[in-house]
Amino acid sequence: QMQLVESGGGLVQAGDSLTLTCTASRRTFSRYAIGWFRQAPGKEREFVGAINKNGGITDYTESVKGRFTISGNNDRDGMNKVILQMNNLKPEDTAVYYCAADANARSAAVPRDRSSYDYWGQGTQVTVSS
Repeated sequence: QMQLVESGGGLVQAGDSLTLTCTASRRTFSRYAIGWFRQAPGKEREFVGAINKNGGITDYTESVKGRFTISGNNDRDGMNKVILQMNNLKPEDTAVYYCAADANARSAAVPRDRSSYDYWGQGTQVTVSS
């Protein structure tokens, strides 16, 4: 059973940066696409971004483009880690952030649909104050 653990959340001010790490219990490089999602109170869980199996392709939701960067899932930075670098954080980024692994994604796929993902972490809280 794959296990995913998110770390790095916290309380920051608007304009600050945070780095979230998703650590898997086994190798994800070349085997799993990894997605990041977030869920704010009273809202549905939404797609933030994803990286493909080999770490070369990423996709982001429009509201975080230019501010968030996903890296990892390669053979240089650790075959079981994916990083979500969040810069210029805004209060509307406040949410619990989850990483998820898709075992059936095609090589170049960066799935946006929650139902594509087979494994989920427990989440880490990110709070951005104004």
